Amino acid sequence: MDPFDSRQADELATLLALFAHGSFAAAGRQLQRHPSVLSKRLGAMEQRLGIRLVERTTRQLRFTDEGLRLVERLQHAASLISDAEREAGQGATEVRGRLRLALPANLGRLWLCTMLAEFALAFPQVTLETEYAERFVDLVGEGFDAAIRIGELADSRLVARKLCEHRRILCASPAYLERHGQPQSPEDLGAHNCLGFTGLRSYPQWHLYRHDEMHSVKIQGSMQSNDNEALLGAARAGLGIVAGGDWMMKKDLDSGRLLRVLPQWQLDRDAGIYFVRPGARFNTAALLAFKQWIEQQFAEGAPWR
Repeated sequence: MDPFDSRQADELATLLALFAHGSFAAAGRQLQRHPSVLSKRLGAMEQRLGIRLVERTTRQLRFTDEGLRLVERLQHAASLISDAEREAGQGATEVRGRLRLALPANLGRLWLCTMLAEFALAFPQVTLETEYAERFVDLVGEGFDAAIRIGELADSRLVARKLCEHRRILCASPAYLERHGQPQSPEDLGAHNCLGFTGLRSYPQWHLYRHDEMHSVKIQGSMQSNDNEALLGAARAGLGIVAGGDWMMKKDLDSGRLLRVLPQWQLDRDAGIYFVRPGARFNTAALLAFKQWIEQQFAEGAPWR
């Protein structure tokens, strides 16, 4: 028996209405069905179960013991269903429940994890489940509520809010620049040891922009990797020039471990850091609270600038 089969659900509703109102006529008025329709439903249910549930006379209905037991169980089930719907509906107004978030690994560890902890402290009834990865997860297919993404967005199914511009800059250690000199133009990079991030869409080309001016340089160097943190470590050690998000370079620049190279130029443009979610309708209160929270963190610009 499948209680969610429409025909069987109609039979269960008929039995409960008959118990509540005591006659086919009154039950028919509640369910907006002719009494003869309800009589057929009850007969079909009894035939399917192989047992008499209601004794009928011309004046009254009398439920059998089996019928009464079934009604009692159905009433309990109806109460559970009602509670479940009410609990689900509360998710639209109460900031509680689970939020499953996909975050870029390096940016998440360096800057977002503290924001998430502050959010969790502000909303203790929300449980955060976070996945840190550099790949773009399938929000819908993998069951994520939202994500922070870096770069350009291609998935038209998603609703996106741009949090800030994404600036990719060039840096090197003071020791490297002392040995090899500071490049004065993009063309000079051809004579330098440039550390290649293979995850860059244009690799091995670096597209450098200054306002409306663009130079494309094919880089070469003694190290390439799909991990920007590894290249950053190599740049700190004086190996070469590294390209990465300004959020990744911030602490090294502040400490003097790295210096800007070609500070008037940046790699790529029209890229951003986005908050994305599967849709704008029927979001939980917890998701909307997180959306407002993360937007506030970037309201006055990226926190690393």
